[in-house]
Amino acid sequence: MSANLLNGSLHFHSGTTTHMNFTHISALNYRFSHQFPHKKLKPTNTRYTVICSSTIRPKRNSKSVENTEAHDLVRMLLRNSNNDKSLLSTLNKYVKLVRTEHCFLLFEELGKSEKWLQCLEVFRWMQKQRWYVADNGVYSKLISVMGKKGQTRMAMWLFSEMRNSGCRPDTSVYNSLITAHLHSKDKPKALSKALGYFDKMKGTERCKPSIVTYNILLRASAQAKNIVQVETLFKDLEESICTPDIFTFNGVMDAYGKNGMINEMERVLARMKSNQIKPDIITYNLLIDSYGRKQEFEKMEQVFKSLLRSKERPTVSTFNSMITNYGKARLRDKAELVFEKITDMGYAPNFITYECMIMMYGCCDCVSKARGIYDKMIESEKQVKVSSLNAMLNVYCVNGLPLEADKLFESASNSGVIPVDSSTYKLLYKSYTKSNMKELLQKLLKHMDRDGIVPNKRFFLDALGALGSSRGESKPEYIGSKHSQVKVFFVGFHLSGLTKIDEEEENRMLKQKKRTFTYFNQVLWIENYCGPLT
Repeated sequence: MSANLLNGSLHFHSGTTTHMNFTHISALNYRFSHQFPHKKLKPTNTRYTVICSSTIRPKRNSKSVENTEAHDLVRMLLRNSNNDKSLLSTLNKYVKLVRTEHCFLLFEELGKSEKWLQCLEVFRWMQKQRWYVADNGVYSKLISVMGKKGQTRMAMWLFSEMRNSGCRPDTSVYNSLITAHLHSKDKPKALSKALGYFDKMKGTERCKPSIVTYNILLRASAQAKNIVQVETLFKDLEESICTPDIFTFNGVMDAYGKNGMINEMERVLARMKSNQIKPDIITYNLLIDSYGRKQEFEKMEQVFKSLLRSKERPTVSTFNSMITNYGKARLRDKAELVFEKITDMGYAPNFITYECMIMMYGCCDCVSKARGIYDKMIESEKQVKVSSLNAMLNVYCVNGLPLEADKLFESASNSGVIPVDSSTYKLLYKSYTKSNMKELLQKLLKHMDRDGIVPNKRFFLDALGALGSSRGESKPEYIGSKHSQVKVFFVGFHLSGLTKIDEEEENRMLKQKKRTFTYFNQVLWIENYCGPLT
């Protein structure tokens, strides 16, 4: 299928690509200009006024000053609360200074971390103050924060609390509530709930859907691969007073692209062309990434050429995406050419670029080259990211070198330069489990205990799943009774010695019959490590 943006601006041709020369092709360009006839202007008598420059005083931007002061106060509150003081006691200390705008900023800062409970504490503190007035904006922000943290029930409670306080919900509140539902794990149910709110909004005067509402639902429907729903929403959007914008099309194309639905993505691209909307750098990047994921490299390279001729400029993320996708296809030479092009065009590679190169060399069986880049990162950077360590460890693991991975992990852990976290342990746990490295696994569990890493159930379940997939099983085979199968789920807690199997928990899991017991024939492997499951 071919897609284009206005008058042959973006053409995709069939065929294979064997070289990486970014040459000029006259047919590939973006033309979004309109021709207007020139009008002759009649001469008019013009009066000029001379103003002394010394009398002109620049206006002070009071809003920016107030915003800066508000941010400074919030930073000070958070800094003081981290010094062995509770946030509420700090708020009480500065009660004469704190107002609604400061609490709003506090919600934003606390929402960036896992401190969503503190948001509720601040909200309760607000309600007790004399200056507090129930406001839709505060509730909308809190609902948004709860949704991002997966606290859908808390978001629903806030929505109910808002109505009880006398506030009437508006479009922004419903948008936050829809987004909160879409963050839940049960995506089909969440989308159904969100569409229910959407229908309710259309029937309420103060809550008519905005373009933001449509963008949220269109992206969610595309992520769910619900093409019929996407088309329905687009049709509804055309009939409404809202006008689709660049975010509308970027969101849907990105969701389709990440799901590998290239034909659907190109249809949305054609729709964007018909709406006379000019692509931005996000459009180019998502097209490059989507074609790269599907290994349609000719189309990917054509989009990149079009980007170079447009008014937009590539970002480092553009190159990172191309390196990653070339690496997955084991096209080492092309990936190296892209890396060279970064510096040739005056860009500076970031740590993600080097991580992409490490992973690329790992996919191309060039472990020594990957290690060379990692060592240069260690030498050049004061603080190396844990993701860089994970990238190098993953290269060792996928190339069947668990002993080398263990040496690197020991070196990094003992040096203290790289802050090892649970993601590193999870990566190694899965690798050692696949390789059936009993000694390394026990050694890793001791490290976890020493560093205070407390794994959850998903941690061990992923490892068991990895072991099952490494044995090439197409279907799970059930060994033993359901009771012993439940014990498989809790084997990780046996291995780590962090907790004992709880009989009530086992019985609860049996009643729920969750789809967590995927590879039950790991019982033999488990008994090899921890003894019979009695």
